[in-house]
Amino acid sequence: MGKQQSKDPLHGITLQRILEQLVDYYGFDTLGELIKIKCFTDNPSIKSSLTFLRKTDWARKKVEDLYVRTIPKFKI
Repeated sequence: MGKQQSKDPLHGITLQRILEQLVDYYGFDTLGELIKIKCFTDNPSIKSSLTFLRKTDWARKKVEDLYVRTIPKFKI
């Protein structure tokens, strides 16, 4: 039997990688406008944002949703 590939676009991708790609694509300024959370607008950094997102499920979900919507734009 062959292995089934996951249909989940987030499968195998770390939160850090998601955040780094979003920051590279949008920058913290735009990211803070798209997702209104303080870790993106008040002295933002990857490290502080990861700490917040790992503790806050609703914020992580918003970041993951934005990432899924942005995937097609990464492949341009």
